[in-house]
Amino acid sequence: MKFHQDSAELFIPDGLEEADALSRVTHLGIGAHQDDLEFMAFHGILACYESESEWFGGVICTNGAGSARTGSYETFTDAQMQEVRREEQRHAARIGRYGAMLQLDFPSQAAKDPKAVALRDDLIEVLRATRPRVVYTHNPADKHETHIGVCVAAIQAMRALHLDQRPEHVYGCEVWRDLDWICDEEKVVHDVGSHDKLATALNGVFDSQISGGKRYDLGVLGRRRANATFFDSHAVDRAESVAFAMDLTPLVRDDSLDVAEYVDGFIARFREDVIGKLQKRMGH
Repeated sequence: MKFHQDSAELFIPDGLEEADALSRVTHLGIGAHQDDLEFMAFHGILACYESESEWFGGVICTNGAGSARTGSYETFTDAQMQEVRREEQRHAARIGRYGAMLQLDFPSQAAKDPKAVALRDDLIEVLRATRPRVVYTHNPADKHETHIGVCVAAIQAMRALHLDQRPEHVYGCEVWRDLDWICDEEKVVHDVGSHDKLATALNGVFDSQISGGKRYDLGVLGRRRANATFFDSHAVDRAESVAFAMDLTPLVRDDSLDVAEYVDGFIARFREDVIGKLQKRMGH
């Protein structure tokens, strides 16, 4: 594969030949930053972790240059911080037994620029080489602009494939906005309650971010626990840990659907649910 950034890399934890490593990928995570996959796509990592036939592949789109830094990382230059984050991501790939780990190394602006096509084109190359059955990416209602840019680029890349080459399932996952607000019948509910030690180990790899003053490791696990507990008010918990996702499969199967209108449908139905309950209680 030829990528737009000379610094882009493919890391294969078990050393398998490139074509074989990529073609075995069944579950692909496409994230903006180092650590996003472990936070949002743990369902896919877990599905492949102990399987002989399922393999998780990861794609990180940006270089992580703008991350906050304090403590032992306070004096690090952007170049030094980028290398720290790249190595943290490689280490996560080893721990999670990923089939392949790609870091495309774009600046964040390349993901946010609506006129830029290089990221989309690189993702097309990855998708053609891997042909995953399931894709996890950011949800299009996320509040982080780089996450939204990556989500849109991923959808555009999947739409560029022939219909029979597109993934069977595409999920938009929680990071910088949870998905508890989606109406319950529309939530994709991923049970990630097993392998707590694996989740803790993967989240804890990213010391450069945690030491920078953001306890992502605790926040992610807390969100999953809260999702499980508060999902159903009239039933006992069906799982110890749950990640919610938005089903993006229709956007990838039907090119005529507008992404913004599709998301607006979820928002409109949430509004109807909230206002409807209030009006019923008030006798309207």
